[in-house]
Amino acid sequence: MRHGELATAYLDAERLADHRRAGVVAAEAMDRAVGDAAWWPADVWAHRALWHFERAEMTLAATRQARRIGDLRVAAGDPGSARRYYAEAIDEARDIGAEHEQGLAAFGLGRALLDLGEVTQARRLAGAAVTLLERSGASNEELVGARGLLGTELRVSEAHEDGG
Repeated sequence: MRHGELATAYLDAERLADHRRAGVVAAEAMDRAVGDAAWWPADVWAHRALWHFERAEMTLAATRQARRIGDLRVAAGDPGSARRYYAEAIDEARDIGAEHEQGLAAFGLGRALLDLGEVTQARRLAGAAVTLLERSGASNEELVGARGLLGTELRVSEAHEDGG
């Protein structure tokens, strides 16, 4: 982790206490590690990015990074530990009025809860995510994902008519 172009750029920014630049570089290193499915290094870089964004008082970037740590943890197969980061992102995004980020974090938390078998809570969060994402002008891809988490309900009589 201390070798290579990004590590050098990170260490240079950190040495100068350039928290903004160090956070950006650490987030980029996280993305590369995620692309390689190198979960432990990705998690370390993700937390460094979060710390630097907080020190630079880059509230939206820190909020986004907390959500991205949740995404990382889910991708790495640990949805239980992702919940904390999504909850933090939801709270911070609400506090700063970042509805799009709040919607993405609610969607992420909903997916994590679904992975954990908490279907009712996952669907509630999906509903909130859809509302927030619609209001914030989210992309169609984001909306489709959140709506997909809502699931499909069948009336009991329909299930019996189909033999189910």
